Amino acid sequence: MTVLAIILAALAVAVGLGGYWVGRRTRSSPSGVEVTGRRLEEYPFYPFDVNADGHVGFNADAFDEGVRHFLTERNPRAARELIVIGEQNLVRDTFPTEQLNRYKALYTAYDGDEVVSDNAAFLENYRRIVTHLGRSFPNTGIEILLHNLVDPAHSLVTIENAAVTGRSIGSGATNLVLDLKTRRQRGEDKINYELNIGSRQFKCTTIPIFRPDYGLVGAICINIDSRFLRESVMFDQDRLAAFFDNLLRTDFQLGENILSKDEYRNALNGKRHLYDEAIQTASQAAERKLAAILFSDIVGFTKMMESSEAETLRAVEANEIFHQAALTAHRGRLIKKLGDGMLLSFDSAWEAVSAARDIRDRVRQDGSFEVRIGIHLGEVVQGRHDVHGDGVNVASRIQAEMGPGQIGISKVVYDNVKNQDGFSARSLGERSLKNVSAPMGLYEVGD
Repeated sequence: MTVLAIILAALAVAVGLGGYWVGRRTRSSPSGVEVTGRRLEEYPFYPFDVNADGHVGFNADAFDEGVRHFLTERNPRAARELIVIGEQNLVRDTFPTEQLNRYKALYTAYDGDEVVSDNAAFLENYRRIVTHLGRSFPNTGIEILLHNLVDPAHSLVTIENAAVTGRSIGSGATNLVLDLKTRRQRGEDKINYELNIGSRQFKCTTIPIFRPDYGLVGAICINIDSRFLRESVMFDQDRLAAFFDNLLRTDFQLGENILSKDEYRNALNGKRHLYDEAIQTASQAAERKLAAILFSDIVGFTKMMESSEAETLRAVEANEIFHQAALTAHRGRLIKKLGDGMLLSFDSAWEAVSAARDIRDRVRQDGSFEVRIGIHLGEVVQGRHDVHGDGVNVASRIQAEMGPGQIGISKVVYDNVKNQDGFSARSLGERSLKNVSAPMGLYEVGD
């Protein structure tokens, strides 16, 4: 079970025990106001439109028609839902004076303040759940938060592990309401979607909270810093150990039995964790995939260390920064660091070549050291603790054939990228590479 699955399962159980099931139907609101009359969506002026692309948008004219209707024809159920929609869509900030005055009259007539405060009370149980779940996973790059979508300009009411996004209580989420409505209209699930913002990448989950009397009123979001886990934690043993220490952290020990009868018997007989051996073996099997592998190396590293250790370490740090920027720009993955060398993986040959050119340009601008780079497109074998295979071996051998500042690529890479705009390369002929059975055609990438 993944970390995200653990959180979602705990959330589902906790919400159920707390007494408010998402989407649960009741006959009265928590404040005791009887829910009677037609639902707002049953009226022709329901204030949302769906365009040809399936995007849901707020219809201000329909909203105003609804306001005028409920000022003369009383329906607390639909009118209060209209107030929720009005607050969600910031009509106080966008409506002209005449329409705004009508809305304020409706807000007063149906006690809008009670609607707003009642929703805050409704979300209190969710706030408690989010707080305790978030504090169960400290310093793991996993942020969990609660939005009150009746106040979208200041919707964020609870947040744990806020360093992931840098947000704070009171931050807004003004696009989230229409986004959630659009996805519901399309029948889509928001679980496990990706967000890329500049150099940042997140795996996100949004769980909408619906009330039978008001509709969409809140959302729980779980945001996982993908790059932190993939690039900073995965290949650093100390950080990886710290991550699991935080993930598995406890406050005290209990003697309670939470196992089924069968699992309890298995535990007494020596079973140590949830997977049996067959599943365990399958889960640990090496993964094979085709990838563009980039292998780089700082030229003359040993002599640099002998000359000035401080300057050499500065060069290594700068080199890592240059590689990290290229990884971010070209959607690559750091496989591992090898002293002064770097092993990177890309989903396409062109992304790998583009990243290599970026690295070379940054190194040239720095001017204090030089690198050589080799790229090959081949099969990679991802084991539990390492990556190896034909792609890695050949890329490292190509790198060794290059001179300072050169980018070498195999013929299979050349064939994949030769028609790209702005690409140039010269043939280096066939070379016999160490531990490669047949001579291989190599090319040097131009500026």
